[in-house]
Amino acid sequence: MTITPPPTPRRVVFDEPEFGDPPGLEPDDLDFDVSRETTLPKPARTRTLVIANQKGGVGKTTTAVNLATALAMGGLNVLVIDLDPQGNASTALGIEHHEGIQGTYEVLTANSPIETLIKRSPEARGLWVLPATIDLAGAEIGLVGTPARESRLLHALRSFNRKYRPDYVFIDCPPSLGLLTLNALVAAEEILIPIQCEYYALEGVSQLLRTINLVKGSMNDHLRLSTVLLTMYDGRTRLASQVAAEVREHFPRETLRAAIPRSVRVSEAPSYGQSVITYHAASAGAQAYLDAATELAERGAEQTKEKTA
Repeated sequence: MTITPPPTPRRVVFDEPEFGDPPGLEPDDLDFDVSRETTLPKPARTRTLVIANQKGGVGKTTTAVNLATALAMGGLNVLVIDLDPQGNASTALGIEHHEGIQGTYEVLTANSPIETLIKRSPEARGLWVLPATIDLAGAEIGLVGTPARESRLLHALRSFNRKYRPDYVFIDCPPSLGLLTLNALVAAEEILIPIQCEYYALEGVSQLLRTINLVKGSMNDHLRLSTVLLTMYDGRTRLASQVAAEVREHFPRETLRAAIPRSVRVSEAPSYGQSVITYHAASAGAQAYLDAATELAERGAEQTKEKTA
């Protein structure tokens, strides 16, 4: 897949006519059900993936943003749900998320429909974002006494998917195993774990897997670990190669062939309100995420066909 980068990188400057809420979203205003020419295979049904890892700094948000952009550029319809109060996924996809902007918080606490709050990302056609604001930090306290508090996102997403049937939904989680992450695990069918190629890489993954098993046993029987992505890979070091080998040994079927290298471009891109794919398409990081997205789409198309057969 060849991506042509924009001639000039854009800083995070939010323009009201471009990014403002469209008045009264109707089904025809959302292009999730619009048939477009695709270069990536479409799944037979919506794939909902939660990107989680208890350990911080492993590339969760970077992975969510760049995989979503790559899939949308491949002609697929993608929704990113920002479930982290820091709102980094919203920033990287060029979406305004200052205090007062409605988004994930209202979906969880006020049962607001997802379709009335999502914003179209300038990164790619067919890419939409449900933004997160700092208000989300208080959601866990606010939901303590709420019935079925761990299923709020599930019910909202089911309603949205029935109406608009996106190809992919990515849920970007905070680096914790609190109520926000629990909502994501209950709402998703697949888990994607980014694992950095550094010492203690698998530390925290075991606890996450225990949490997954608890959720699977009591609240979401369909939840499964489907994808592992190696991040911050530096082929020049023996440590990175050893960690990669260890991860592939633990998760032989789940680990993608593509590994995301350490890249200055990947780190720079969010400050411009962009994915690395539009910021510097020729960089090693952009190409790695494009390869990972292609592999993810190809695997998903095969798996969903098998399940619907």
